[in-house]
Amino acid sequence: MNTNNIRSTILKKIKPTADERTLLSTVADELIEKINSTAFTKNIPGVSAKLVGSAARGTWISGTHDLDIFITFPEETSREELEEFGLSIAREIAKDAERSEERYAEHPYINMRYRDFDVDLVPCFRVSSADKIKSAVDRTPFHNEFIKQNINGLEDDVLLLKQLMRGGGVYGSELRTQGFSGYLTELLVIHHGSFEKVLECACDWKPELVIDIKEHGSLKHTDPLIVVDPTDPKRNVAAALSLDNFSRFIDISRSFIQDPTEEMFFLPPALELTDHEFIERLNMRKSAIVAVVFKTPDVVDDILYPQLYKMEQATAALLDDYDFTVIKTGSWAGDYVVVLLELMTSTLPDVKKHVGPPVWVRAHAEMFKSKYEGADDVFSMYIEDGRYVVEIPRKYIDAKGLIEARLGMCSLGKQITASVSEGFEVLEGEGILREKESGFRVFLRGWI
Repeated sequence: MNTNNIRSTILKKIKPTADERTLLSTVADELIEKINSTAFTKNIPGVSAKLVGSAARGTWISGTHDLDIFITFPEETSREELEEFGLSIAREIAKDAERSEERYAEHPYINMRYRDFDVDLVPCFRVSSADKIKSAVDRTPFHNEFIKQNINGLEDDVLLLKQLMRGGGVYGSELRTQGFSGYLTELLVIHHGSFEKVLECACDWKPELVIDIKEHGSLKHTDPLIVVDPTDPKRNVAAALSLDNFSRFIDISRSFIQDPTEEMFFLPPALELTDHEFIERLNMRKSAIVAVVFKTPDVVDDILYPQLYKMEQATAALLDDYDFTVIKTGSWAGDYVVVLLELMTSTLPDVKKHVGPPVWVRAHAEMFKSKYEGADDVFSMYIEDGRYVVEIPRKYIDAKGLIEARLGMCSLGKQITASVSEGFEVLEGEGILREKESGFRVFLRGWI
């Protein structure tokens, strides 16, 4: 199938219908009116509500009923007043919601379900220019205006790029995903001029690529991709993008250019891994898998997932220090966290080879020899390649025992350390199948 046919077919599936657009506008206008009216009733002057994000820019995908509505306050408003009055207004609006909860990014906001829309009510400062922002969210209205002024009929190209990134699992800038944000996809399309041009250029991307639409020329970073924010030249729009997802998008682009298919735009069905499949794959791989399981800390994803990555690295380093070879790691979180580690083997022989200093480095050599020579727990001592070598008993001969004994001494992050200290379990091999929580088996299928 050629690219033009694919464009048409995919757009029919992902472009919002006229009814969808009308409903979105109706709900957004209704909420904006409620916010402005509530501010007036509460005698909070200077408040103005504004729809931002992809819904405001016409770059939202059919079925994704998300609304970002900013409750803007005058620039001279204090941070304390912003939080107090902003939440006061948002809480009043949330009384009519199907559900709501207060969340915290740089400052508090409310997420709610309202008329089947997922809505964020976010207080922010209405600053005169992006270089005067007082909180990170203050940039968003400037992003809105830049995209609306420069999109020039490329909304469909943005939709196609977003959907292809979704299909490849690289869309979303939250720290759980570390992929491409909506704003970043919009800037890529504006810069290159079309969906296809983005992919053609991405085929030749290399790390530390710089895209500077407004030619600010002032941003220095070593991220995989540096896209200078046209509204704030000190900021890299692609800062959240990981090297692996940067590389995955290069691979996706090359595959699409070579052989474009509809299937590439959509993730495969989420199927749970059965017990039989897991055991079969273990037998085929002939490796060892261990899992650390503990209660998930009560923190937002953007705090949890960086700590999970840190825990993966720390646990792998611990195992490596004791001669266990780690093939790969992964983590999943629901009510419980499961940190997975695949090892070449989960057990080691009792004997450990310990290499000492060269014999000619007299002081250190004699110290080493006197420490081990004649010791009851030394299997043997000899010289190899000019160095003293002793064969001694290994302290930990299985990975499970090592993790149980030493995990608490690793640097895991504040909230995870607290949760692990309350108790954790190490599962091995088929024992991992005891973890029955919904969603884990889907993750396990992709991981193994």
